[in-house]
Formats: sequence, C-alpha cells, structure tokens
Amino acid sequence: MKPRATVATDPDRTCDGAGAPAGGGSGDGRDGNGGRTGRSRAIGTRNSGTRRSGPARKGPTGTGPRAGGITWRQRLHRDRTLVLMTLPAIALLLVFNYIPLLGNIVAFQDYDVYDLGITGSPFVGFDNFTRIFEDYRFWEVLINTLVIFLTQLVLFFPIPIAIALLLNTIMSARVRAWVQAVVYLPHFFSWVLVVTVFQQMFGGAGLVAQWLREHGHEGFDLMTDPGFFKFLVSAQAVWKDAGWGVIVFLAALAAVNTDLYEAAAVDGAGRWRRMWHVTLPALRPVIALLLVLRVGSALNLDFEQILLQRDQVGAGASEILDTYIWWTGIKTGDFGYAAAAGIFKGLFSVAMVLGANKVAHMLGEQGVYSKK
Repeated sequence: MKPRATVATDPDRTCDGAGAPAGGGSGDGRDGNGGRTGRSRAIGTRNSGTRRSGPARKGPTGTGPRAGGITWRQRLHRDRTLVLMTLPAIALLLVFNYIPLLGNIVAFQDYDVYDLGITGSPFVGFDNFTRIFEDYRFWEVLINTLVIFLTQLVLFFPIPIAIALLLNTIMSARVRAWVQAVVYLPHFFSWVLVVTVFQQMFGGAGLVAQWLREHGHEGFDLMTDPGFFKFLVSAQAVWKDAGWGVIVFLAALAAVNTDLYEAAAVDGAGRWRRMWHVTLPALRPVIALLLVLRVGSALNLDFEQILLQRDQVGAGASEILDTYIWWTGIKTGDFGYAAAAGIFKGLFSVAMVLGANKVAHMLGEQGVYSKK
C-alpha cells in the first residue's frame, strides 16, 4: 500500500491560503493559487471533525444524559435512601389525612351509622348546610371562637418574638441555652397537666388564693370566671407553647449577618436602633409566614384545652366550634351535621389563609407562597 500523505501544519499560514508560494502545486496539499486541493480539504474536514467536541446528545428514548443534568431515573437511584425514608410518612399522610376525605360525602346524606352506612344512607343534598346557616347557636359559637383567637393572637404571638430578642442579647451561651430549655420544657406537657397546674395556682383553693386569705385579703377563683376565660386560655397557651416559637425566631436571628450590626454600630446606632433597623427587618419574613399560618388556623383552637374547662365556666363563654361540633354532631349521632360543619370550617380556613397571604404580598413579604 502507498503511504498516506500527511498535511504539514504551518503556523505562519492563514486559513485563506495567504503566504503560499507563487509557483505551482506543492506537496503540502495546496495548488499554485494558494487554495486547498480536494484531498487536503477532505483530510482537513476529517481532522476537524475528529477534533471538534460538543455536548452529549439525549438518546432517542429520552433516558440518555442531558447537557448540564441527569435523568430522573438517575436521580431516583441516587436518592433512593431518602425516598425510602419518606415512604412511611407519605403512607401515614394518605391513611389519616387524604383517604378520610372520602367520608365527606356524609355531609350530603341523612347518615345512619348503625343500620344503613354510607352506601345505604339517602342523599339530602345541601340540607345539612342549610341547617348550619339557620342555627343561630352556630354563629354565636363561631363569633366566640374568633374572639378567643384574636385574644390569643394579640397576647400570645408577640411573646415568642420578645423572648427570642431577649435571648439574642445574652452573651453567655450557657445562660442562653439554660433559659431556652426552661422556656421550651412546658411544650412537652399535656393539656391535662397544664390545666391542673393552673388549677393549683389560680383556682379557688389554689396557692395564690390561699396566700391572699392568709394576709387578710379576699381570695378569687380565676378558673371559674366566664369573663376571664379567654385571657386564661391565652395565658395557658403562652406558658405551654411560647418556647416552640422562640426556637423558630432564634433560628432566623442566627442567619442575620453580623456585619450589619457592626456597620450600624459604626454609624452610631445604639442597641434599640440596631434592633429596630437590623434585627426586626431580618425577622419580617418569618413573622409574616407564621402570622399567615396562624390566621389560617383561626378556628383550630386546642380542643382538649377547651373541653377540659368547658364545664367549669359554662358553654356560653367556653364553647368553640370544635366542641360545638363534637357536642351537637358526634355525641348526639348527627354525623351529617358534624361533617357539614367540618367542611364549612375547612373552607373558612382556606379563605383566611388566602386573605392573609394577600395582605402579606401587599406588605412586600412572600407569605406562604410567592406572588407570580
């Protein structure tokens, strides 16, 4: 076989053939006019094709590698451990949250739990919802629920923020950790224990009333005072759950850039001005998010807390929507009425979340979801 001709590369030559000798053809693959011959063009094309590299193309089946990423099968294989860890939580969510939603059909039936069941109970349309709107007692309970919620929102919501700001100013890490643990400990107490502690402290035979009697004053019983009930349940909620909110706000404060405090101090800002202009603006997104979620759960007051104290102050002051549904719907066997009230409660909560989130967008915050 004849040896293959090679093309010599000359750095002094340009791509348009400038600098070639004026004579006839030469062995470098160029003709007398400086142009490439057919063989040299073919070799150049072949060589340039081998040197040229580009991104990998996606296979025809859609499962090949993509430029700058991996396929969903590769991601699933990579994160298989995390997927397996989340499967039990997803199963619990389906069993206890989504599958029971099918039972909402009871709200449109004259449901008989003992004889007919869901499949045999007759449909009554929106009669159960009509009963709700015609029940004046239902609206009284709804207003009382909103009053207790607003009282807790005003008295309870700012306290975790204040405690977090106070703990953030403590320089000693040991003291800060000890105070945080003490404040957070009641979160693990049940409502039975919380109500018992308040009964022993502020009841008619509690420590405070006995101390007042021993010093010549008249005792009191806050646990049976209907007018004081909404403040009582707010105080119980503060003592039990304020520590949980402190953790959230301390985590937000830990993300604040310390250079901002140093810059504010250099500019002459004192402690209060640094808190007002640096700390609080850093907490605004978290405050807005928790406030929207709190407003969305306006009708979801603690059922156990209210039920334990319902008989002491009477249903007129302590009845909330959950206890009313339990008493008039479930306890008396009127499950259709209870289901209709539950659907109304869910729709009302969704409307509250959307409204509060709209207000957060108007104030320049993200809220639960960002504005598109």
